[in-house]
Amino acid sequence: MTRSTTTLALAGMHHGALRAHLYPGDGNEAVAVLACGRRDDGHKTRLTVQEVFCIPHLACTVRKPDQVTWPTDAIMPLLDRAADRGLTVIKVHSHPGGYDQFSSLDDSADALLLPLVRGWIEADVPHGSAIMLPDGRMFGRVYGSNGTAHPIDLISVAGDDLHFWFADEQQTAIPGFTASHAQAFDAGTIQRLQRLTFGVVGASGTGSPTVEQIVRLGAGHVISVDHDRMEERNVNRIINSTMEDVRQGRFKVDVVADAAERLELGTKVTRFRRSLWDHDVVLAIAGCDVLFGCMDTVDGRFLLNAIATYYNIPYFDIGVRLDAIPDGPRRGTIREVCGTINYLQPGRSSLMSRGLFRMADVAAAGLRRKDPAAHAQQVKDGYIRGVQGHRPAVISVNMLASSLAVSEFLARLHPFREEPNGDYAAVAFSLSSMEIINDPETDACPILKNAVGRGDIEPLVGLMDFAHGRAA
Repeated sequence: MTRSTTTLALAGMHHGALRAHLYPGDGNEAVAVLACGRRDDGHKTRLTVQEVFCIPHLACTVRKPDQVTWPTDAIMPLLDRAADRGLTVIKVHSHPGGYDQFSSLDDSADALLLPLVRGWIEADVPHGSAIMLPDGRMFGRVYGSNGTAHPIDLISVAGDDLHFWFADEQQTAIPGFTASHAQAFDAGTIQRLQRLTFGVVGASGTGSPTVEQIVRLGAGHVISVDHDRMEERNVNRIINSTMEDVRQGRFKVDVVADAAERLELGTKVTRFRRSLWDHDVVLAIAGCDVLFGCMDTVDGRFLLNAIATYYNIPYFDIGVRLDAIPDGPRRGTIREVCGTINYLQPGRSSLMSRGLFRMADVAAAGLRRKDPAAHAQQVKDGYIRGVQGHRPAVISVNMLASSLAVSEFLARLHPFREEPNGDYAAVAFSLSSMEIINDPETDACPILKNAVGRGDIEPLVGLMDFAHGRAA
């Protein structure tokens, strides 16, 4: 029987805190402990870091370049919290000399600590240990209830830069179709792409070219989500769509996924002909390594931002706007063509704290989704403002926005910019003024800051929409 795989997912702030504590500059080992939530589907367990608990250097009884010893009662407050919530505990320590394996001392330390942890936390959840090397790389292992250890298959960091460290770094030959872009981003980047799962929510104007690019870059798995069917007005921007698709009333996601599969480039494509507000879709998206949001609905963008936060996933939100003059002799003339790529990382700013919309807008969009008649009445009564119909859509603008989003992902996977990626939390373009403007990362979102790494809770992502298993 094939064992389930395990991923340890950290936010950038977690990795930064660990590195600062584990490598204070004195050349000696140090130790910290992680408390983690989970997403477990029976085949893959995603451990989502909630808290980094640093053991004070002065509390350690021994700190040498190849050994650290510390009193276990130092973590009792953390163990109490972990027991209350049924959390996974992962011990992390440093190897200042760069030794990239667990030592015999590490084995002995785990044999003493982890039974204590398991006895304290009665929930049947995995616990383990990990090591951080001087360059920030990490590897680890988890122990099952029978005491058997197996490697943490993937450790990921969703920060300004994106890191994906696999336990078995595969040095396989890259496919011939990736040879040209491997010259730009190196073979190692392509090999990582082949092992990652991408969630793309929305299969229309920006979703279609995003899937197209990811597949042609050599992605391992794409999960495509969209519940809408083809209409004639969609054919101007969904790649590979035809009027026959419209006549058949095909789902947009089928048009996009079928085209991706016809390429035969090795990418597995999973399609959901459902809304993101479906319980099973949320769980599927929560298991992804990278998320792209290609929606224009406020409540959908909020939900994807929440999922990314709860499960420590990097999220690229794509927004496009074409504004026309509403009145006067030039009525209908386009006056602005612009878009913004927002990169969201867990524990930092959000679409809400960046001012893209308010929670009142999310509530109004939710009402429209669940009760269109009530929403229409509230619009008529003046309680809901700013409601718009279908906006203009031009394939060239959508493809530019999609290309910028995928390029943002690549810049964080394989940093190539002259300035740090933290300066590019948002990248906006205006074709009217021919400008590209970037904004830096800002403070934590007050709405989502306490949701980082919480993983599976009841209800899902803390929303009553999922209290009975499925959203409306």
